[in-house]
Amino acid sequence: MNESRIPELRRRRGWTQERLASESTVAVRTVQRLESGRDASLDSLSLIAAALSVSVGELFDEVDGADFGDAVQGLQDREEQQARRDALTGAWKRVYTGCGVLVSIAVIALISVHRAPGVGILVIAAYWVAGKALFEVLVRLVLDPRLDVRFPLSVPSATSRWQQVRGGLMRHRVSRSVPASTTAARGPKDTLESE
Repeated sequence: MNESRIPELRRRRGWTQERLASESTVAVRTVQRLESGRDASLDSLSLIAAALSVSVGELFDEVDGADFGDAVQGLQDREEQQARRDALTGAWKRVYTGCGVLVSIAVIALISVHRAPGVGILVIAAYWVAGKALFEVLVRLVLDPRLDVRFPLSVPSATSRWQQVRGGLMRHRVSRSVPASTTAARGPKDTLESE
């Protein structure tokens, strides 16, 4: 049985079990099960850790079973890689936005001094519409493949958190490490699909 710190972390925030369940989008029963020291799925642990703003490993004082400990460590590694990948992708998006702001300001300045007629507005629209499409293509064809190699446990930023947790990433990379006791303790909402 794992020594859960979830009650302590929840109380520090002044939350009830129901509030934690609501914030993490898991069932109240799952929160109760985890607080009593029983296991739940890794996706539930990930959602609860995110709601409490801690890593999955910080949810426990000690973790029984090498397989479960390895799975928790793998989940933490994936979260760290995802955070680094999202930071890099976000930096590129900020560069695109910053350039767009500069282009917009420059065109508006040229229009205001009658150097560029009203056609200059088309330049702004072209940057924000066509440039956005081109930027997305470059991200998908150039940046994402490089980030896939650098951060193999992460997924492209366009994928929502819910898709990461419930989708194939968790199913294929983590479920093999989940011990039988974890699988037996899952409820219908918490079950990771194995196909």
